[in-house]
Amino acid sequence: MQQRQLGSNGPVVSALGLGCMGMSDFYSTASDEKEAIATLHRALELGITLLDTADMYGPHTNEQLLGKALKGKRDSVFLATKFGIVRDPADPSARGVNSKPAYIRRSVEGSLQRLGVETIDLYYQHRVDPQVPIEEVVGTMADLITEGKIRYIGLSEASVATLERAHKVHPITALQTEYSLWTRDAEQGQLAACERLGIGFVAYSPLGRGFLTGAIQRSEDLAEDDFRRGNPRFQGENFARNLALVEKVSELARHKGVAPSQLALAWVMAQGEHIVPIPGTKRRRYLEENAAAAEITLSAQELAAIEAVFPLAGVAGARYTQVGMEFING
Repeated sequence: MQQRQLGSNGPVVSALGLGCMGMSDFYSTASDEKEAIATLHRALELGITLLDTADMYGPHTNEQLLGKALKGKRDSVFLATKFGIVRDPADPSARGVNSKPAYIRRSVEGSLQRLGVETIDLYYQHRVDPQVPIEEVVGTMADLITEGKIRYIGLSEASVATLERAHKVHPITALQTEYSLWTRDAEQGQLAACERLGIGFVAYSPLGRGFLTGAIQRSEDLAEDDFRRGNPRFQGENFARNLALVEKVSELARHKGVAPSQLALAWVMAQGEHIVPIPGTKRRRYLEENAAAAEITLSAQELAAIEAVFPLAGVAGARYTQVGMEFING
């Protein structure tokens, strides 16, 4: 596995990481812990060091899963988790944000315990809290570095202005934002800002929540409790229009002799050396397929061909529901 540096002064991690959310939540409540743990172990065997989770996945159960799987393997892992999204036990679909210093401190202690580690390598603010100045948030996180509880600071779905303000308080190691062929909002400023400030960019959902793999042909292909059924891009006319785009990408992949998912991941990695995608999966066979994408090189002609069939504003529908979009680019 190739490696990339997160930011100009940040850590070196695998060029492709693993998003662990789907092992425990959102894509279905049905889970296979044995296969999930085997997938995590296989990731380490393949040289994938960056593992990404959050306290709200489950909630808490994903961190517990990683804690169980990584016992005795701490030195092989660069562990990233997040705080700041609050879920209502009475209404699993409800969301809130909280980045008050006392909450951050409670959150980090909980994550450390569930993960079974003494230090979290990369700690993200999961969503920007408009009620707490980013300077206060980053100041608290910087104190956690001094105390040895975290090593590096990250933000997720933060605007360029917020990122710049945060970076003045303490160096930000990574910005995590959705980025793929069908979500290119980051090209409107965030990618350039990260390169300018020397901040790594971690691309979540680089396979368009699975849509870019070509495996999803109908909404019925998703489990009844899969949150994507409520996602605007997976519904009605949007679904049909987006599927047509994916079919064109699949055709280019066949011509190159690779899987559509591999072509999509190679495209993300080709957008900049400071970009590290973290495709999620809970199965070893998909993990191995994704990992192989790190070895794929796309020529200028191939990149142009992809752009031609999947233009910047080609996707139909918002990437979250209206409520979810309120927490984006904060």
